[in-house]
Amino acid sequence: MNIIRSIHLYLILFLKGVGMGTANVIPGVSGGTIALITGIFERLINSIKSFDLKALRLLFRGKFTEFEKHTDLKFLLALFAGVIVAIVSLAKLFDYLFENFPYFIWAYFFGLVLASIYFVGKTITKWNIPVYLFLISGAAAAVIISILHPASPNDGFFYLIICGVVAVCSMILPGLSGSFVLLLMGNYQLVAIDAINNRDIIILLPVLIGAVGGLIAFSHLLSWVFKKYRNQTIALLTGFIFGSLAILWPWQNAEYLRNEVGEYVLKDGEKIVSSYVKFMPDHFNAELIGILFTIVLGIASLWIIESLASTKKETEA
Repeated sequence: MNIIRSIHLYLILFLKGVGMGTANVIPGVSGGTIALITGIFERLINSIKSFDLKALRLLFRGKFTEFEKHTDLKFLLALFAGVIVAIVSLAKLFDYLFENFPYFIWAYFFGLVLASIYFVGKTITKWNIPVYLFLISGAAAAVIISILHPASPNDGFFYLIICGVVAVCSMILPGLSGSFVLLLMGNYQLVAIDAINNRDIIILLPVLIGAVGGLIAFSHLLSWVFKKYRNQTIALLTGFIFGSLAILWPWQNAEYLRNEVGEYVLKDGEKIVSSYVKFMPDHFNAELIGILFTIVLGIASLWIIESLASTKKETEA
């Protein structure tokens, strides 16, 4: 019975990891938001930050059982297995969907993020002036980030390490999308789609180095802030999530990078996205109804995720 229960708990963690990984593939959606909604955010941060000198001593002394307990290793393995499976398996799918059904993909995640504002914000236990100020600041920061123009692609080794550091920190920070940060840094197509689909180790290795180092360092800071200023932190994150709706507005078209004479700049035969131009729909037709329905579907999806998670908050494995 205990074995069956353990398998069930790890399967739940794996599925939560799939949710986080799926979110991280999409520019504008944060895996940290899914972690916060499904009740594993604090456990995730505390587990990551436990990879310290004590953990190294336990590992080098061969005390693997104590190392596993100290780092909550089974929890991390189950969770990140889901994250990796989602990222690897969905990269090609989302590449196809963005190419052929961009409005509907943006709409689904617009609904998903719209619903997450409520589910994350409701965890604030006390509202006061500082909390409201953090909420407004978070929203303003996200809107400012959303209007920045992406940089040009750069496959330099050290730049890729920086991409890994910045992207992974934003991936676990609710409301701030690691994929969108990669988009701003000019390397979303290179890293999140091309390198993953082609298993390009030369590109992925420096990103991984930066991601691991940045994740461990950032988790200490985030854990301390979250414990000491919990309501303010959640308000800031809720503001981030609200502001990120500007990134996910369903009606937007990609603009592509051009050179001085107006020709498209190509990389491996593909045009490079330079920005997204948003617009308001001007016709009430079947496509508009479909997009609105997709937004509702996104809201319903997160509602279901939260309902399932509420039965297993802070899953103990």
